Amino acid sequence: MSQYYLKSHEYIKVSGDEGTVGITDFAQSALGDVVYVELPSVGDTFEKGETFGSVESVKAASDVYAPVSGEVTETNSLLEETPGTVNESPMEKGWFIKMKISNKDELKEILDQNAYDKHLKSQK
Repeated sequence: MSQYYLKSHEYIKVSGDEGTVGITDFAQSALGDVVYVELPSVGDTFEKGETFGSVESVKAASDVYAPVSGEVTETNSLLEETPGTVNESPMEKGWFIKMKISNKDELKEILDQNAYDKHLKSQK
């Protein structure tokens, strides 16, 4: 499984042509206590960089962007009842959507782990 990131702190974990998308630990920490997550519907399609949902916290609301183009195959229904899961486990249980990636070449255009780590250091 490979992992990639956007500078806006979304991640995608890739296995074959499927990707699991959410926000990073850095993003959830900056947002504070998450109180609501808006997710798309299964079957919705998004282009790379397009807004697919939003996350609201006690501090702010933020759009969430698709790291690559594809079709939503699953949403994390757990977040409807317990949005705070994003704070507790952003990279594991707090994922937002799973998607079928339509163009894997787009992964070359976003950050790998090393590039994301450098980006985080520049944020401090």
